[in-house]
Amino acid sequence: MNETLSVLSSHQSIRNYTSDPVSDEQLKAIIKAAQSAPTWGNGQQLSVVGVTESARKNEIAELIGQPWINEGAVFLSFNLDFYRIKETLEAEGKSFVAGDNVDTLLIGSTDVGIALGFATAAAESMGLGIVPIGAIRSKAEEIVDLLELPEYVFPVAGLVIGHPAEKNELKPRLPLEAFYHQESYQKDQASYVGAYEKTFSNYMVKRTGDTSKTWADTVARYYSNKNGIPQTADILKKQGFTFN
Repeated sequence: MNETLSVLSSHQSIRNYTSDPVSDEQLKAIIKAAQSAPTWGNGQQLSVVGVTESARKNEIAELIGQPWINEGAVFLSFNLDFYRIKETLEAEGKSFVAGDNVDTLLIGSTDVGIALGFATAAAESMGLGIVPIGAIRSKAEEIVDLLELPEYVFPVAGLVIGHPAEKNELKPRLPLEAFYHQESYQKDQASYVGAYEKTFSNYMVKRTGDTSKTWADTVARYYSNKNGIPQTADILKKQGFTFN
């Protein structure tokens, strides 16, 4: 296995950090890696806002309710961003009308996800730890105000970066057969999930001592509620997206 594959295969989220700083050179390399990620049509419809100042990180940590945001050296907000495209089009005498198309949101969100993956790999290749912060969307309105995000910019995910204070055993994934479908989708997933539940349960017992935690419980927490994060649609509309 080459070094790149080793880094990618060894990923784990870190929620306990030392007080050591991430150097400017390291942060610049991570940002450059994220910017190097492919984007749809070379539109580059995303941006990153970095926060390193302790008081501001602490404000975000308390807002979202995740203390490791402040414990890590850096917090990055990965945003789908059509503001610069709108400004560029208007300077050319054209109009930005794609804000009323749901595909625009898919494009921007997909590009954010790819860039976040590049940033994750870059950070972990330097021995740094990361943890994505999906809950940034639960406080999207406040984040928009705090980071002064203009119209047509929306925070999709956050990323904490710092020096790990500890590492855990790698969290097991579903069997490869449940993830990769050869030629066509295999709808009979129950056996794969059943096998995974045993592996997942053993992992949780070792890590937390909890004998009742299941993967089904984990996904039910997010997907048994049809509303998801109900304010997401409202904030997207406030930022200019109508997604008809």
